Amino acid sequence: MGAALAGWSPLVRAQAPAAAPAAAQAAACPALLQHTFPRLQDEKPQSLCQYTGKVLLVVNTASFCGFTQQYGGLEALHAKYKDRGLVVLGFPSNDFAQETGSNQEIAAFCENTFGVKFPMFSKTSVAGKNAHPFFKQLASQAGSSLPRWNFYKYVVGRDGQVAGSYGSMTGPQDARFVRQLELLLAK
Repeated sequence: MGAALAGWSPLVRAQAPAAAPAAAQAAACPALLQHTFPRLQDEKPQSLCQYTGKVLLVVNTASFCGFTQQYGGLEALHAKYKDRGLVVLGFPSNDFAQETGSNQEIAAFCENTFGVKFPMFSKTSVAGKNAHPFFKQLASQAGSSLPRWNFYKYVVGRDGQVAGSYGSMTGPQDARFVRQLELLLAK
């Protein structure tokens, strides 16, 4: 590489090695994770590529839903398995008219009511024609439809491929669901 940069200015030569790892990291990030979302608490952009190599549990959430209690179980999964590589990703959505608050109100509710520490992102459309491309990709890879209700779950393996999807009725402590997570974490 040094010979290739010989005619370049010292500034360009100094910057070139730093650019190579960034390009390699982008290439290593699975297509599914090549999305950026604002973080719920402060709306700072967060690349999903930072979760490359992790097992992901992607959930569309809502504060005023009959399944809202699942926040507690999701946080318990996150706490129990995070050191083994599990990351729960929460995406509040008002697609089903049960998440009407601002991002700050949602963040406060999740933290104060359920002690949520897993990553949460700004309100996102997950269903219908306005569904975010990330959720369209999740549904396509899962061979399923977009979420039909809140607390729909997609499980993504370390390879960045959807390994399964679960409806709202499947709670975070469901034995079959937890077994799939444990199998993926063991890989």
